[in-house]
Amino acid sequence: MVARQKIPELICPAGSLPALKAAVDNGADAVYLGYRDDTNARNFAGLNFDHKAMVEGIRYAQSRRRQVLMAINTFAQPGRAADWRRAVDGAADLGVDAVILADVGLLDYASKTHPDLRLHLSVQGSATSYEAVNFAQREFGIRRAVLPRVLTLAQVETVIRHTTVAIEVFGFGSLCVMNEGRCWLSSYATGESPNTVGACSPAKYVKWERSPGRMSTRLNGILIDRFADDEPAGYPTLCKGRFEVDGATYYALEEPTSLNVLEILPAIAAIGVAAIKVEGRQRSPTYVAQVTRTLRAALDELARGDRPFQAKAAWRTELAKVAEGSQVTLGAYNRPWR
Repeated sequence: MVARQKIPELICPAGSLPALKAAVDNGADAVYLGYRDDTNARNFAGLNFDHKAMVEGIRYAQSRRRQVLMAINTFAQPGRAADWRRAVDGAADLGVDAVILADVGLLDYASKTHPDLRLHLSVQGSATSYEAVNFAQREFGIRRAVLPRVLTLAQVETVIRHTTVAIEVFGFGSLCVMNEGRCWLSSYATGESPNTVGACSPAKYVKWERSPGRMSTRLNGILIDRFADDEPAGYPTLCKGRFEVDGATYYALEEPTSLNVLEILPAIAAIGVAAIKVEGRQRSPTYVAQVTRTLRAALDELARGDRPFQAKAAWRTELAKVAEGSQVTLGAYNRPWR
């Protein structure tokens, strides 16, 4: 009998109750969700969970033996720390399987007030080294850390080798080149923090301007990009705009493309990654279903281990359909420079 390879858990986004059900029904091992308020870094209008939907979603997932991870991943605002503490208390009362936190004050509160509550360090905690991860374990008892999308696979392996904390990495979805959820560029452009308003480019600051032969996109009056009539006009996220640099116009910071680790799943499993996270709580249930179903099939194929793993063309096609700009990349995992 061929031994089944230990593979990472598949952690999928639930920005709504239909998205949660789509993730569970299509093979997610766990879903992550948040309140419909600013304790949640994806606090988009019309998305997320009120108490009734939260109760139903947790029941739906846990009755099918899937875990529910609550993201309380923004930073408590001055004079309002009690709101964030109440969110942690509520998560504990609801019986979620873990709470994802970034604020060290909130981590301290949660670890002391709810010692049996499993704590995960959010990607917004920006822990890029094993020293940072081990600090959070020593001080707050975290059980898992989500690493920012700026490390090579070799650097991820170094973190794993020097900690007993389970490590979660992003496997599919939008990229971020700044301090996850604390982008100084967006804060400068809009005067608001992406961490607390739920988006790098809040809709109230976004503007499309049509002129003969082109479409211009702006963020709070700042020109982000210009598109010809035959180009799709993307949403104006500052880091993914085209800029003039030394006489050339190009994507100076980051191209509009999605992270996709399909091709390197064996390497990710081999270094001991505990979980792979899919980005996209702001995306539709259809997106969640499609990505979850595809990655579930790939991870199950890897787990069988009866033949060398090879990403199927059908999987690539399915993920490309929902990728940003219909393009995919390995991001920092495979960067040629150091």
